[in-house]
Amino acid sequence: MYKKVLVFGGGTGISYLLKGLKDFPVDITAVITVSDNGRSTGKLREEFHTPAVGDIRKVITNLSQIDEPIKEMMSYRFKTSSDLDGHAVGNLILTAMLDITGSLKDSIAHLSKILDVRHTVLPISEDSDLTLMGLDKDGNIIEGEEQITQAHRQFEKIFYKNEPKVTKEVLSAIKKADLIIFSMGSLYTSILPNIICQQVKDAIQETKAPIMYLCNIVTQPGETDNFTVGDHVKLLNRYLEGRKVDVVVANSKPIGEKMAKKYESEEQKDPVLIDKEELEKIGVELIADDLLTIDDNTLKHDSLKLSSLIFSYLMRK
Repeated sequence: MYKKVLVFGGGTGISYLLKGLKDFPVDITAVITVSDNGRSTGKLREEFHTPAVGDIRKVITNLSQIDEPIKEMMSYRFKTSSDLDGHAVGNLILTAMLDITGSLKDSIAHLSKILDVRHTVLPISEDSDLTLMGLDKDGNIIEGEEQITQAHRQFEKIFYKNEPKVTKEVLSAIKKADLIIFSMGSLYTSILPNIICQQVKDAIQETKAPIMYLCNIVTQPGETDNFTVGDHVKLLNRYLEGRKVDVVVANSKPIGEKMAKKYESEEQKDPVLIDKEELEKIGVELIADDLLTIDDNTLKHDSLKLSSLIFSYLMRK
């Protein structure tokens, strides 16, 4: 019987991880945030009053066993002067399925069957009006996930406008998990939107499954400027309120000078440095390795190598 791995995330980070992890002998449940209000997803939410479907579409596509042309179709965005401009085909399909079934969870299950997904994808909530809020260091409140990302500010607190009702299957998956993973991705808009749900926090307090964090390679402008690996872990621990991250996986390979300058000048992002002494003080196990790869002139985690480290840890435990 395969070990059960529960992965929390959103955005492209979790999608890239699952692309490699799906090929290992583990039972994956991916839990995705649904508060995104930007681009195609934001337009569909406004028009159809639905939870965000964009990150879910990315995850389903990367977990799929179908041929690449079909995956490309799911991610294809229309370029037109009509109302279809900017919409991803997969977002439209999920929205249509949601309109038919009335349930995002059921819509995901139907689309997963069509696309030959052999793992489970769940929304953190079915709430259609889920709105992410951020209180910055100066006392200003920013409303909306996209607005929080674009603000480039340090935040004192991330919270929801209204407390979400967490999908019961998510709570069940937490209880059954052999390993809980917080994926790489934006701390404030991809990871914390899962943790700040009170029902999720309560369920995590009760589970004995170890918690693993896959640390980002570079910082997020404004939000995590000058953050070390230890700073990322301490922020997660603060929101976990009792439980702590047991193990952190971080890249140990220096970023090449040319790529480092590109990220610094074009995106205001710097490498996340490993602070071993601070991690020892926190009491978190460090797994450090060369995890860098470049895909489409963008820094990424090597999905296969990262997945191998996760599987090795799971077998060791």
